[in-house]
Amino acid sequence: MWAALRECGRELPGEVRVVVVRGEGRSFSAGLDRTVAGTTAADLVRLPPAEAADAIAVFQEGFSWLRRPDLMTVAAVQGHAIGAGFQLALACDLRVLADDAQLAMAEVTLGLVPDLGGTKRLVELVGYARAVEICVTGRRIPATEADRLGLANLVVPRAQLDAAVADLVAAVLAGARAAVVEIKGLLLGAGDRAFPAQEAAERAAQVRRLRDLAGLGE
Repeated sequence: MWAALRECGRELPGEVRVVVVRGEGRSFSAGLDRTVAGTTAADLVRLPPAEAADAIAVFQEGFSWLRRPDLMTVAAVQGHAIGAGFQLALACDLRVLADDAQLAMAEVTLGLVPDLGGTKRLVELVGYARAVEICVTGRRIPATEADRLGLANLVVPRAQLDAAVADLVAAVLAGARAAVVEIKGLLLGAGDRAFPAQEAAERAAQVRRLRDLAGLGE
């Protein structure tokens, strides 16, 4: 599954502007299949530490492309989004939850840690103290709480999930692509920049947009 997701990102046509990640069936993603988890762990343990880390980096590539500035990504979450499934939803820019959604960072229940980029995004969304509590307890977060914590952009009845996602995608597509790409890039870097650096990045982005609109782009 991780390999398939990575290939999706690599093979995506350049004209695609929005990617919707949706699980088929009752749940978005129930997370790691416990029937194979022991085998996967045993395979990694047999490797030298550096090679094991490289193998995990390949898994991470299945999620990291969803943060590309040239794409807007939306997770349409119904039912469970557990562990890796929660991290997959977190990797997306926007999350629309059905009212039956249940989120959990459950890796701790297996003696493991979240390792698919979810820790950074979780802290960005809910703050350090709440992120710690969510990760170390592995508890389930219902849709109503996810909405209150800022993990969801929108919560709708399950029957309305597809329509709500379609409306959100249409709103994203209504904006000029080049402007949307620049805005996402600015926001992705904002957390790591001080105000002077962020203002400089905004200036540079705006100059690029103005020159492009005037037909003076590179």
